[in-house]
Amino acid sequence: MPIKWVLHWQPNAGTTVNSQILNEVSQCVENMNGIKEGRWKATLTFYRPNLRDQSIQTEFPRDFLGMSLQEQPNKYYFIMRGHRLVVEAESSILTIMEKLQSYKSRVALNFEGVQYQLGDFQLRLGKVVPTHSENLRGIVMEVEYLPISSIEKSRQLMEEFLDIWQEAVSKRSLPGHFMHIEPNFSDFGLSDHYTSQHTAVQYATVLGQLIATVQSAQAVRN
Repeated sequence: MPIKWVLHWQPNAGTTVNSQILNEVSQCVENMNGIKEGRWKATLTFYRPNLRDQSIQTEFPRDFLGMSLQEQPNKYYFIMRGHRLVVEAESSILTIMEKLQSYKSRVALNFEGVQYQLGDFQLRLGKVVPTHSENLRGIVMEVEYLPISSIEKSRQLMEEFLDIWQEAVSKRSLPGHFMHIEPNFSDFGLSDHYTSQHTAVQYATVLGQLIATVQSAQAVRN
């Protein structure tokens, strides 16, 4: 599977994300001769234990995320950041979970937008919105380098591409920048060979950053 980096938009202090920023960044991709290839979507869901007996609460993971990826429609991914665990399952697991009622969905976020092709690179640029809502919570970008699946072998190429990209975006003087924070994949038992489990872990990391950004903005306002 091709290597992928997942980045999020980090607004400057005192500013927030808005649809105008997303439009401007999309224009950057098109100015770099990015070819539109259609829509994309991923969904990340927070789960919490559905406990009848509160005394056994410590036996269930509290930080429990589930993820569906458009490129793997028959798979579902569970990420437990506290336990450094990522698991791939068949998508039918959702039906089983619903019947067992051991966990219930607390909130779900959609990552959705437009996919572009730039030579050997694929860019997916999109917004972060709660399911059944248009309330913008963030902006994300996937950068995929199609010829290579080794994280280490592709690192220099990815960094060089990102430098060119950041320079293009900076010319628009937008109130923020894209950030890439690479998780320590080995903590999750993942190897150098890239898989969809790596993608799920990256989204869990991005989610943590988005939550921290929102909390920071709220603290400034208060």
